[in-house]
Amino acid sequence: MTGGGRLVDAVVFDFGGVLTGPVRESIGAWLDRDGIDPASFSRTLKAWLSRGAPDGTPIHRLETGELSATDFDALLAAELTTVDGGPVDPVGVLGRLFAELRPDEAMFGLADELRRLGVRVGVLSNSWGNIYPRERLDALFDPVVISEEVGLRKPHAAIFELTLDRLHLPAGRVVFVDDAEPNVLGARAAGLRAVLHADAPSTRAALAELVPGLG
Repeated sequence: MTGGGRLVDAVVFDFGGVLTGPVRESIGAWLDRDGIDPASFSRTLKAWLSRGAPDGTPIHRLETGELSATDFDALLAAELTTVDGGPVDPVGVLGRLFAELRPDEAMFGLADELRRLGVRVGVLSNSWGNIYPRERLDALFDPVVISEEVGLRKPHAAIFELTLDRLHLPAGRVVFVDDAEPNVLGARAAGLRAVLHADAPSTRAALAELVPGLG
């Protein structure tokens, strides 16, 4: 072991739903505010993001930068209906969807504490448009790997391998934290340790088993 007996040298965090509050809460607020039929959104999300969905769906293309946010907005809006059966305004859909997403200060505090203990901290996120507070992220995390900027996406091994290359660390010395089980499984398949995030206290407890001194 290195670093005073700790089992890992770096912790890499997902952004939305890990360093922020739950994405589902922002989505729920958007559905209510815009009067969108939740079933139409759930149906579309399942078709585009389910484990059985082939690569090449609009979400996958958005995440790898092949599809612009503006084009994605139009495609998503075309699949949705309002509760009274009307069309959904395609302009700025993603902006409205993420409008209520807020940083989870407990998670940012956890990342800062890890860094003070000598553990490197990074971000690895599948992008759904430019929702990132880059100045804040760049000040605390290194590397910051955003899927659309590198043309790769979770849960595929290549984006985890790229992150490891930027850390200059072996997979076994890195733990990845994500709120989506497929991404956690993808990280483990690539050799990383991984924690399925539910909330700040449980993630802190899981990391404390790997990093002595993390209270």
